[in-house]
Amino acid sequence: MRHFITINDVRTAELQRILELAEAMKRDLKSGKRPLHLAGKMLGMVFEKPSLRTRVSFQTGMFQLGGSAMFLSNEIGFGKRESVKDISEVLSSMVDAIMFRAMKHQSVLDVAKYSRCPVVNGLTDLSHPCQALADVMTVYEVFGQLQGVKIAWVGDANNVAASLLQTAAKLGIKMSIAAPAKFQFEASAVKTLLTEKPFSGFDLELTDNPHQAVQDAHAVFTDVWVSMGQESEEEERKKIFAPYQVNTALMRQARKDAIFLHCLPARRGLEVTDEVIDSPQSKVIQEAENRLHAQKGLLVWLLNEANG
Repeated sequence: MRHFITINDVRTAELQRILELAEAMKRDLKSGKRPLHLAGKMLGMVFEKPSLRTRVSFQTGMFQLGGSAMFLSNEIGFGKRESVKDISEVLSSMVDAIMFRAMKHQSVLDVAKYSRCPVVNGLTDLSHPCQALADVMTVYEVFGQLQGVKIAWVGDANNVAASLLQTAAKLGIKMSIAAPAKFQFEASAVKTLLTEKPFSGFDLELTDNPHQAVQDAHAVFTDVWVSMGQESEEEERKKIFAPYQVNTALMRQARKDAIFLHCLPARRGLEVTDEVIDSPQSKVIQEAENRLHAQKGLLVWLLNEANG
């Protein structure tokens, strides 16, 4: 049985297959076709964190594929009202897959350990693999290729950046990450993230200089400086990350046809300015919509091919 907890749970060819399925699903939907690839299937969705894109994309995706999705919030008392083992075994006996948006990465690993069905990571403190699928899908749609493309990450080297780094390594994408030293990936962390030999064309640059990172970049990524659970660090983080704001001046140092991407929600005026996020270069809405298509591709692959 296969799970999708980090990008490293799939090989390069499987990742490419998921993206192929995602593109096919999107084409079908735009042409008015809705093949019922998951008819009769049920996705159990467990949420410890608030959500817009994750909940709507998974629930809509299952509906469009002929299946259903069930929303489960903190009411189930994860690890408190019932043990993780009991919750995982009971839930997985009744649904075909579980999507878990968790506070802690270990929680998803624990659910997968006892689950009888595939488990998908909808976000943890260490990883956001579904977002990375939508990210590279968007880059491919704009530039028509991934190999030979350079992406730049500016800001906190966080869970989203980690999944994007793993994806870049598997698909042969060049990546530059600009972050303050305290918030940058250490060499040991990169070694942990990249568990196999990267695909041909991959190259990684770690720097504290955002201007250097965006040079020749096809896509410039950022994320919030203060994530859920880091509220006590907000004032300190605002000061440290101020030089890493993605603004018009920074975007001018990337390629002329560079795009701006952000997983959302964005804190306008902090990590990105209105001028950038609302500009023609911004593809954040296309990127958000691609969560739907990428996850449909993932679910079809996971339930019909990998575990079919």
